[in-house]
Amino acid sequence: MLYAGLAHGQEALRTVMAADAAAESRILHPESLPYTVKAGDLRLRVTPSVDVEYNDNVNAAKENTEDDFILRPMLGINLSLPVTERNLLQLNVNFGYDKYFEHNQLSTWRVGSDSALSFDVFIEDFQINFHDRFSYVQDSAQEAAVAGTAQYGELNNTLGLLTTWSLKDVTFNLGYDHQTALSPASEFSSNDRATEMFVGRTGYRFEPTITAGLEGTVALTRYDQAVLNDNNNYSAGLYGDWLPGASLHVSARGGYTIMEFQQTSQSIQTKDLGSWYADLTITHALTEAISYSFSAGHEVRLGLQGADAVEDTYVRPSVIWSFIKDWPFSTFLSYENGKQGAGNVTGNLVETYNWLGAGMGLSHAITEKISANLNYRVTIRSSSIESRGYTQNVVTIGLAYHL
Repeated sequence: MLYAGLAHGQEALRTVMAADAAAESRILHPESLPYTVKAGDLRLRVTPSVDVEYNDNVNAAKENTEDDFILRPMLGINLSLPVTERNLLQLNVNFGYDKYFEHNQLSTWRVGSDSALSFDVFIEDFQINFHDRFSYVQDSAQEAAVAGTAQYGELNNTLGLLTTWSLKDVTFNLGYDHQTALSPASEFSSNDRATEMFVGRTGYRFEPTITAGLEGTVALTRYDQAVLNDNNNYSAGLYGDWLPGASLHVSARGGYTIMEFQQTSQSIQTKDLGSWYADLTITHALTEAISYSFSAGHEVRLGLQGADAVEDTYVRPSVIWSFIKDWPFSTFLSYENGKQGAGNVTGNLVETYNWLGAGMGLSHAITEKISANLNYRVTIRSSSIESRGYTQNVVTIGLAYHL
């Protein structure tokens, strides 16, 4: 699947949303989880896999495109350990290596974006989630603001905690995260940074299926180099969740965000930027054979390749079709219209772009332990700077063995 870059301007809000999603996934009783090795309450599952990928434009270039085959062996590790009846330790790691046959200089390690260490602690009405989420994927076409290079990848580590206080109909969330982002490629080293993120949220359950409330975030970003401007980001708004049943979940949020720039750059000047943010996300199992998800919104986030900020609007639908037993077929689309250099005074890369990703995938369980998949995606980028448009096609065949 194709993923857009995270909205760093509201990364604190995205962090608490990720923690909520992770909490939902941990509702499953640990004893129901599959495993390769079991020792007492500890369960370990190991899933090796291998993909072969063909990419017809590895450099995401407008002209003089170069293709390549990539071999990608991966190993998935899932560990769960109930420390007590209510306190659960979990580790999920997906790591491997991307081996380019023709462009060996691009070969690199990979750590999946869902890799994380998590520990839940319950104290009466309080739940405290300690977490460390980490990832590294080199794939320029998955970041809408990047073009003309194959070496965009960010080593990201987010370490922190989220406290939830649940009363009868009222819930309070308070969280803190320290995020470190490093770019192994010197081309993007100016993006190396550290961010302190704080989030607060309170919600009231109006009905058993409806919860709504207030949310606010603060994110303080400091760069290692004086190329991009250090900044403080503040946001405040409303959110709501509707969960009428196990098959349908609708969430919406919206508000206002402000980015204050410290003018620490030696070459870029950016005025403070204020804008609205919004997101509507729907997940729905329409029938036993059809399920879909839909997300649309507007955001402000940190820029790349010489821009302090990006302001964009996005739409991301996907559908899974399961008409043939054991042969699920998925389709997805991701569209983003963005402006790099939002708030520019002087020195920023100023660009307006349209970025479209679309694709399909077919998977099949060959045996109880072996599964196969076939995926295709196309990325099309147009830009107000002609040289920064491109088209890229990727075909992937994969096998996974569930030990």
